Amino acid sequence: MARMKFICDAERCIECNGCVTACKNEHEVPWGVNRRRVVTLNDGVPGEKSISVACMHCSDAPCMAVCPVNCFYKTDEGVVLHDKDVCIGCGYCSYACPFGAPQFPSQGTFGVRGKMDKCTFCAGGPEEHGSQAEFDKYGRNRLAEGKLPACAEMCSTKALLAGDGDVVSDIFRQRVVQRGKGAEVWGWGTAYGTATKQGA
Repeated sequence: MARMKFICDAERCIECNGCVTACKNEHEVPWGVNRRRVVTLNDGVPGEKSISVACMHCSDAPCMAVCPVNCFYKTDEGVVLHDKDVCIGCGYCSYACPFGAPQFPSQGTFGVRGKMDKCTFCAGGPEEHGSQAEFDKYGRNRLAEGKLPACAEMCSTKALLAGDGDVVSDIFRQRVVQRGKGAEVWGWGTAYGTATKQGA
């Protein structure tokens, strides 16, 4: 069974926010909630990089671990979803998530800000696939239609990749090899310094 994953190629992202707009439009996401956002590192500095960030559907998701009512569950494809009928809006998941994926429709204290909302990898929710109840709570179930998430399909530079984790990683690996960067794409030089010749 395929494990669905996202990856954003920072060398290709142009900070157009097409992925953000596609997500909000496809799922009619409530005002104030962004299931996906574009983050720019070193904004305004030469060499700045942008990446599209959302729920990464972690293999060992911290949101699942801290939820006191176990509203999170994982599909056979590895997509981390939640049940809004079980969620109590405590916010523990938003504190545990390193990507800031869980969002709430309004500000306030426990029980006042509403049910948590997050990226569903366009996989809907626990309701019947394609039902109006599923769309109203979670948005369109594109995976059940045999499609990829709207954000990845709308990415004009194909910086945002989504799908089977093995296929996505192969595509990214080929890009890295073609660029000729090797291990530097993972920050080896930043972490350990550049290699110098011995005795030079």
